[in-house]
Amino acid sequence: MDDAFFHPVSGFDLPRFAGIPTFMRLPHVALDDPQLSQVQIGLIGAPWDGGTTNRPGPRHAPRQLRDMSTMIRAENGATGVRPFERRRCADLGDVAPNPADLADSMTRMTRFYERVRAAGITPLTAGGDHLCSLPILRALAADGSLGMIHFDSHTDLFHSYFGGTMYTHGTPFRRAVEEGLLDPHRVVQIGIRGTAYDREDREFAESVGIRVIAIEEFFDRGVADVMAEARRIVGDAPTYVSYDIDFIDPAFAPGTGTPEIGGPNSYQALQVVRALKGMNIAGADLVEVSPPFDPSGGTAYLGASIMFEMLCIMAQDG
Repeated sequence: MDDAFFHPVSGFDLPRFAGIPTFMRLPHVALDDPQLSQVQIGLIGAPWDGGTTNRPGPRHAPRQLRDMSTMIRAENGATGVRPFERRRCADLGDVAPNPADLADSMTRMTRFYERVRAAGITPLTAGGDHLCSLPILRALAADGSLGMIHFDSHTDLFHSYFGGTMYTHGTPFRRAVEEGLLDPHRVVQIGIRGTAYDREDREFAESVGIRVIAIEEFFDRGVADVMAEARRIVGDAPTYVSYDIDFIDPAFAPGTGTPEIGGPNSYQALQVVRALKGMNIAGADLVEVSPPFDPSGGTAYLGASIMFEMLCIMAQDG
């Protein structure tokens, strides 16, 4: 496939510090653009952190991720994949949230992704906090529950916060299971660690059949063995991939709201994505990059690099 319109601008044609930044220098195609029908993979910004409970800032991530993603080139140096030649990719712009209304923001997101799904486009999203995953799943799981591979230091399976607040970045996957968006027997969470208030989230996971792989087990077994199990769990059916940047140790990704020490390094952060090759990916996201805590952009560059690895997997035929 060689459609020049859908190829990124080369750094040999326009320096990477010049031009209007889009994800990976791809063309911007709005939802009402006639070119939308040609797009196969859509990169989308979700500039919203209304579910954050401690340090805000992920609402600013899509802009910083776009800027840092101008460093991405056409070919994956490790795998040799050239995703822009395999699939027609485009930057579909941002979901427009309502910063004053959490429920309305989630409705807006779901409607946006319903249009993306109706166009036959597989979405790759840059959040935003982790609550963004819930309205996305509401759109993508309209015809049946999905599996999920979830990289994170937190389970995001809590029932509620502060005596009954049901929608925060710590609750999206509890809601997704309750709403039938995720099949809990096809969900695996990798990298979980840190101090805790209690074991409510772990107990819920055990009660419904979610596989939780703590960071200690991850390091004891290694990337290849853990990811082989993850692939067995989700199988060949449609699967969502959700990647919280705080899966990575804060020494490598300090720009996030709820860092937890003792995580993977930046190379391992890429390895786990490369191990997804051949999976049936219905959509993916990279969330919780918080520019105010790393204004230099190092965390965002790592996040953009992870998105590129995801894109390479999504663009492969299996």
